[in-house]
Amino acid sequence: MTLNAGLDMSPIESRGKELTVPATPAAAHKSRSGLKKYGLAGAFALLVIAGGIAAVLWGIGTKGHAQYVTVLAARGSITRTVSATGTVNPVLTIIVGSYVSGVIQSLSCDYNTEVKAGQVCAKIDPRPYQATLDQYSGQLARDQAVLEKDRKDLARYQQLAAESSIARQQTEDQSYVVSQDEGTVELDQGLVEGAQLNLGYTDIVSPVDGTVVSRNVTQGQTVASSFQTPTLFLIATDLKSMQVDTNTSESDIGEVKEGDNATFTVDAFPKRIFKGTISQVRQSPQTVQNVVTYDAVVSVDNNDLALKPGMTASTQIIVDQRNDVLRVPDQALRYTPSGLARAEMQSASVPPIGSSRLWVLRDGKPVAMNIVTGLDDGNFIEVVQGDLNPGDKVITSENQAEASSRLGTPQPRL
Repeated sequence: MTLNAGLDMSPIESRGKELTVPATPAAAHKSRSGLKKYGLAGAFALLVIAGGIAAVLWGIGTKGHAQYVTVLAARGSITRTVSATGTVNPVLTIIVGSYVSGVIQSLSCDYNTEVKAGQVCAKIDPRPYQATLDQYSGQLARDQAVLEKDRKDLARYQQLAAESSIARQQTEDQSYVVSQDEGTVELDQGLVEGAQLNLGYTDIVSPVDGTVVSRNVTQGQTVASSFQTPTLFLIATDLKSMQVDTNTSESDIGEVKEGDNATFTVDAFPKRIFKGTISQVRQSPQTVQNVVTYDAVVSVDNNDLALKPGMTASTQIIVDQRNDVLRVPDQALRYTPSGLARAEMQSASVPPIGSSRLWVLRDGKPVAMNIVTGLDDGNFIEVVQGDLNPGDKVITSENQAEASSRLGTPQPRL
């Protein structure tokens, strides 16, 4: 750097002296660039030093103690359930069909109609069947008259044969004719009875007391029963007693048995919980897309008629329940001390076969404890044997970040 003539080049004292900035433009620009360069470097160095100090302090804070998340062991209820989806159905549904074919002449039952046993719900045109009955009845009357005449002839031939007025062979022939006439009359009687039955089938009647839940026919419609009986009505015997046919998975059906309690909900009443009982576990499997399910029937009271046939029910079947037992969260059995916590824990041996291990916080340190477990509902597990007592602090997890913040040590920011 070139200084103006007459400038004192002696060392600058730290106090009472003031440095004169060169007056030339080039020198001034060069001097400002140097100050700016060294100022940025110094600021970066200070930032690095501050970050290092903060990291050291944060490390010191975290090396103190691990922060444990604990839950108090307590007594309570454990309920194991099996989930299944089912359909609400009447206990007994009667399919009313037609044995004969014809045109529906009249209808006297509709949806939700209360019917009694023997009540006529529909009528098929009876004229063709009445004509058939009349035909067979006339044929029967004719054959009965022929039989009566042949019987009289037989009696006369037998008398003449006794007097030796005619040959015995003629009497035997007449006896054969009478037997043939008797068979014909019996055949005609069968035809008449069949025609009467068919005529009676033109009246579609309810076989039970109940409620019509489905009507599959209209007036004037032709029904044909040549190959398969057509379904005209579905009648539920009692809608106050319903059942839920659940599709229970084959992996769960082994735990379900008759008498188990069950609860379910339907979409129509999402906030209402219906209660029922397993009344039947059917042996017939149902396979859909290689998934095997079984029907566990849940009987339910429906006095208020809130449940309708066909509703979808989300069912929970209670397969086992324990009340007032010592329990801990399932998460406690999955916890294992790690990092700093492992250095703090007391020595623990491998748990014996048939037992499980959990960790209890005592005097600020995790202590291993072997227990024998019982019923598990997915959230809590029963403690059958072990030194665990109600009120013990069972460790479920650890949180080192929370520990450092509670010690008041700031964490570094990037």
